Amino acid sequence: MPRRAGSATAALPAVTPAPSSSRFADRPGWARLARLVRPRRTIRPTREGWWLLLAAVGLGFAAMNTGNNLLYLLVSMLLGLIVVSGLLSERSMRGLTITLQTPEEIFANRPALFGATVVNRKPWAASYSLTLEILRPAGVPRLVYVPRLAPGQDHVFSWEETLPRRGRQRLPGIRITTLFPFGLFLKAGRVVLQSEVIVYPAAAAIPAALLAEMGAGAAPARRRGRGSDLYSLREYRWGDDPRLIHWRSTAKVGALVVRELEADATMDTRIVLEGAGARLEAGLSLAASLVTHLIGSGAAVELAAPGVWVPLGAGRPHERRLLTALALYEPAPAGGEVSPPRSSGLPLREVRVALA
Repeated sequence: MPRRAGSATAALPAVTPAPSSSRFADRPGWARLARLVRPRRTIRPTREGWWLLLAAVGLGFAAMNTGNNLLYLLVSMLLGLIVVSGLLSERSMRGLTITLQTPEEIFANRPALFGATVVNRKPWAASYSLTLEILRPAGVPRLVYVPRLAPGQDHVFSWEETLPRRGRQRLPGIRITTLFPFGLFLKAGRVVLQSEVIVYPAAAAIPAALLAEMGAGAAPARRRGRGSDLYSLREYRWGDDPRLIHWRSTAKVGALVVRELEADATMDTRIVLEGAGARLEAGLSLAASLVTHLIGSGAAVELAAPGVWVPLGAGRPHERRLLTALALYEPAPAGGEVSPPRSSGLPLREVRVALA
């Protein structure tokens, strides 16, 4: 399973009492009313369950009209079956906890791998015939069936989800259902793990013409790094690579001197977003593609737009900062645009992305 950015755990929420200023806060009647309006479980008869209910009602009327003790006995057996079904299904669903793992990077229109773990925290009772419904924004939910979950046991499952739009999005969530024990009633818990995720703009391959344009007229920005050219000389510090010792300078000054190398900065780029219009999403997608390409090549990238500025940086954490800024970008209103701030003066290549 890929690296995860974070996890969310769903269990029974703790109830925090309201402030004493509310005169209805401590009344048990209001708490019971809240449970009736939003119950912890919902129950729905299956087709067989409807036949059972109809049979119980029909036999009940027949027993009252005829006074036949055998019919009363049959009605009692059917009602007892309903009660036992409810008790066993409730015991099966109690003590279950679900933890969600989300990927570090989620791009629009690209499948992302999600994972979750369901744990049975009951000390002695197993859970049977569990169905985990992975809800979807549109369409039929995905189903994961767990026939038995022993006490203290967990079950890990994963699925792919494709989110169509960039920005903050809330996942539909997961719901636990069961038909245990007789398949007469479908008992379902509340929808949990409706976590909020940030979806980056869709990233694709950069057009060859743009790559050729970026490769021409590059102005290197000198800084320390892991390149091959010499940046400067300095005294040796503990932990420096012995292969970087400059022996000729060491012999002159009588102390160890090491070489500092210059980073390969010919690809360092400043991405500027311009305008806002019909090409907004396409332009943000191109900017995200540039970010992933340049950061993957070891370059440093800066992002500037009206009201948005991400300073020059490199590496995976900086890539996520840039992609997050693009995912949450909203164009400034007409007449409210301001000039984006400049960098610290480094001579960077500039790529302008039109959003209009």
